[in-house]
Amino acid sequence: MTVGYSPSGKRLVRKRSARTKTEAKEKLRELHRDLDDGLPTEPSKYTVGDAVSSWLDYGLGGRDAQTVKNYRNLAHVHILPHLGRRKLRELSAEDVDKWLAELAATLSTRTLRLLHSVLNRSVKHAQARDKVKRNVVALCDVPAGLEGRPSKALNLAQAEAVLTAAESSPLHAYIVLSLLIGARTEELRALTWDHVDLDGDPTTEPSALRTISVWRSVRAGGDTKTRRSRRTLAMPIRCVVALRLHRIRQAAAKRAAGERWQEHGLVFASKVGTPLDAHNVRRGFRKVVKAAGLPAENWTPREMRHSFVSLLSDSGVRIEAIARLCGHSGTAVTEQVYRHQIRPVMLEGATAMDRIFDRGPRRA
Repeated sequence: MTVGYSPSGKRLVRKRSARTKTEAKEKLRELHRDLDDGLPTEPSKYTVGDAVSSWLDYGLGGRDAQTVKNYRNLAHVHILPHLGRRKLRELSAEDVDKWLAELAATLSTRTLRLLHSVLNRSVKHAQARDKVKRNVVALCDVPAGLEGRPSKALNLAQAEAVLTAAESSPLHAYIVLSLLIGARTEELRALTWDHVDLDGDPTTEPSALRTISVWRSVRAGGDTKTRRSRRTLAMPIRCVVALRLHRIRQAAAKRAAGERWQEHGLVFASKVGTPLDAHNVRRGFRKVVKAAGLPAENWTPREMRHSFVSLLSDSGVRIEAIARLCGHSGTAVTEQVYRHQIRPVMLEGATAMDRIFDRGPRRA
């Protein structure tokens, strides 16, 4: 059957074969229907695996390398072994529902959503290139999976123990900043010395105000997670002392490294000045946690930020102020993500009534 012509004028022919004439005619009729629908008649052997591989190769331009690696791992572990050989034209919504239901028994809801997104975007990519008529994955809902690892926060005694144990660690200043100003781990790893003011501005009130500008992160392009995340924070004295000591230690490390030192202007860097990766930080952090007498495997660096929220909430700081310090666009994210760390007691009404009726109960 002639289905069109190439740009050079060559006739494009598609063939169908079968064991009987009836089956062959049915395949030709299907070919006609595809052509009438305005879809180029591609070979029917195109599989789900082909669609996923094509999207991974050509649909992730400009994405961070770690993001691409994560998508590839998800596809090779959970999508291709189960659905990869299925012909894309024959993939049904029921196939996708069964696949997601099976995975829901062993994976978290967040991972299921990522897998659904990868498959959905792969099929959409194939649909835009006329490999399939419709995207059945978009018709499927993501079931609830296993509950993810709950985040937790240090109490005041544990936080003091971690700060004390960190004093002999190369990550001392890193941990102090994580716990006392609530910066994200990806923000601290990208922090440069020109965004840190340890001397203060004599024209400000109070004149000893020292600040840190959280304007960058290790995300693609160096942008922070959101526009609101770009913030300048006043530093507690403990942060200033830790950073001054850290600067002295870094200068000594630079002299020891000599020509091996690679200058990036980073506050937190390796022994030769190169950027730290998440594994470096996690490994050093767990050594500190273990030295503080806590089970190291139960804690991650990002939970210092949860601890920051918890300690502020317990001390009576309003949720609106905590949200601004965290760089959240509103209180909704603060309450949803850190809901276990937010103090649930509402004090405004009792405080106002105590002020109104300050004389106390009258005696008859």
